[in-house]
Amino acid sequence: MRILLFSSLYPSGARPIHGIFVETRLRELLKTGEVQAKVVAPVPWFPLRGERFGEYARFAATPRQEQWNGVEVHHPRFLVFPGFGMSITPFTMALGAWRTVRRLQREGFEFDLIDAHYYYPDGVAASLLARWLRKPFVVTARGTDLNLIPEYTLPRKLIMAAERAASASIGVCQALMDRLRELGGDPGKTHTLRNGVDLQRFVPEARDQARVRLGLPIEGRMLLCVGHLIERKGQYLAIEALAQMPVDVRLVLAGEGPDRAALERQASALGVRERVQFAGVVPQTELKWWYSAADALALCSSREGWANVLLEAMACGTPVIATDIWGTPEVVSQPAAGVLMRERTGAGLAEAWQRLFANLPERAATRRHAETFSWESTTQGQLRLFQRILADQRVAHREA
Repeated sequence: MRILLFSSLYPSGARPIHGIFVETRLRELLKTGEVQAKVVAPVPWFPLRGERFGEYARFAATPRQEQWNGVEVHHPRFLVFPGFGMSITPFTMALGAWRTVRRLQREGFEFDLIDAHYYYPDGVAASLLARWLRKPFVVTARGTDLNLIPEYTLPRKLIMAAERAASASIGVCQALMDRLRELGGDPGKTHTLRNGVDLQRFVPEARDQARVRLGLPIEGRMLLCVGHLIERKGQYLAIEALAQMPVDVRLVLAGEGPDRAALERQASALGVRERVQFAGVVPQTELKWWYSAADALALCSSREGWANVLLEAMACGTPVIATDIWGTPEVVSQPAAGVLMRERTGAGLAEAWQRLFANLPERAATRRHAETFSWESTTQGQLRLFQRILADQRVAHREA
């Protein structure tokens, strides 16, 4: 079986952790030996690479083609128009990718199916490509593509048109598929295939050893946040909560983003700046040390589909505190996993911290909970779904 993975959410040499959850699912699928795949990961066009242009400079620095962890990845450019780009981006993305996809076919990669990730704009763009190429396609919903973007009228109409044309829709949590059905999606085409966790990469390490390795104080307790420093991720709530926690608690923020300066000012204003450490971007291969060094992971997001950091922390034996949203209760489903915040506020996080430590699970129990989320069932579910779609297509062609 040959598949073309299509998504702007995919790592590159310029953005090595961008969309790593999409790459991980593909990597697990390729391990079966039953699938061949190439990736088309469109990137917004931008002409300049100067550091002052931030994220746009990284778009410009993205190679047109590269081998990423043994997979051939292509990064065609597409135009984004400020102000009204949301409405036309699916079309510019599809048009920008067209020549690359056709070239892959001419070079001999005649794929059977398009595996698209993120419903808007990527899934809508994939629906256009699939129509032009007469190929079946599947779209995986991952979070804001269904829990936020459909609030806008035109994107919602385009999403639902893509849903009707798709052979199937996959959700990384049940809550997203419930949302798609609420929007009018076909219940017979919805499938929940949850993200797993790499149990070989994310393993518990001795806490003191981890802290020594990272140059962190051995004494005291540590709360960790991992993610892009943006408002939606809610790191400001962790800083607010820190001011209400015992003075032995330190907060470590792993990640970078546009909110860093504001978070530093907030920590200073609340008098906790010396208790907050900004660790910057941490490579996936090093994250296990940060998870293992922490006493708990906090995820204060306002929107999440299925947050991989929760399972990664648990696989390292570290319980979590998280907002009660979307797919998160499907992960934090037992006391061994951690606790859910009763409200998304700094006070709510501080209260959840107290609740967690009043009945702190054993690290081994937290690890065992994570072990129930291996990639095997998701990978086999994908294979069965793709094989069924292609079998149905062959039958339809014979009957035509």
